[in-house]
Amino acid sequence: MAAASPQSDGSNRSGNGNGAPRPSPTRGGRRAGEASGTLVLIGGGCSAQGDALGTFVRCSKGNEGGRIVGFTTASADPMGAALAWRSDLKTAGATNVEIPLVDNRNAAQDERIAQMVREADGIFLGGGDQVHLVATIGGSRVGNAMRDAYRRGAVICGTSAGSAALTETILAGGEVDEMGKNSDMHIGPGLGLLGFRAMIDTHFAQRRRLHRLFVAIAANPDLMGLGIDEDTALVVRGHLGEVVGKGSVTFVDGRGVRFDNADEVKTGSQLTLSYLRVGLVGPGYEFNLRERELECIVQGKHAPVPSVKGETAAGSR
Repeated sequence: MAAASPQSDGSNRSGNGNGAPRPSPTRGGRRAGEASGTLVLIGGGCSAQGDALGTFVRCSKGNEGGRIVGFTTASADPMGAALAWRSDLKTAGATNVEIPLVDNRNAAQDERIAQMVREADGIFLGGGDQVHLVATIGGSRVGNAMRDAYRRGAVICGTSAGSAALTETILAGGEVDEMGKNSDMHIGPGLGLLGFRAMIDTHFAQRRRLHRLFVAIAANPDLMGLGIDEDTALVVRGHLGEVVGKGSVTFVDGRGVRFDNADEVKTGSQLTLSYLRVGLVGPGYEFNLRERELECIVQGKHAPVPSVKGETAAGSR
């Protein structure tokens, strides 16, 4: 449904036997000149006065009259969500906000709305159901206009499902539902603006989704999981993402796994893994999406590990 990401290596993907796309092992990264925009990926639950949403408004110059076009397509109540987000964006400082109703595929093909997107300084995607969001606007005139705007330099912000939908591969389901039953996990194509073989999970710490991300990455070890906490954003420019807001971003890298039984188990609770690489990125730190590592480590600027009293940094005397 979605074309190769502006930040992708552009390689074709093949199935992995369980219906999920598996990216090529070719090292990914945004090609020079393909996109100059910024992604503000919020983990949901964002405060109208918080740094996460405020960063989007400032980056898109919404507080200086910059034009913001929003979509509540993912919501079960698009109209009600539009009213709420218009109020929150105004509180965050935005002065020029339009939220056209795009609740079906026909609306997503409206050239007038697509033109609004092309001319926008900032584009906002609200929460709800990321699978429905991708199915509605992926590959449509509105979806293609969003890609064009991003290449031009627009700021694209998603929160919750809106954030999860912006990757090449999306994650949904795989949790216990209201009836106490495990729902099927969905791994499928997304809108494709964030490459680097990344997959986003939201409301991460608040909904205790680390195990769900383990299961997804175990089945798709070339992917990188990014778990974003509520009221927290990963602000991506090029191959670097800076964390802003109240929480953290967890990254899960399965490329070094020595053992997993993901192809054998029937439920996530039976999963066994060894050597899964997991890290935590706090506010103010940059994460290198290409290297899957803190940028300060990539640049060799991290502080040395302090020695324990009576020992040198290299070990005991």
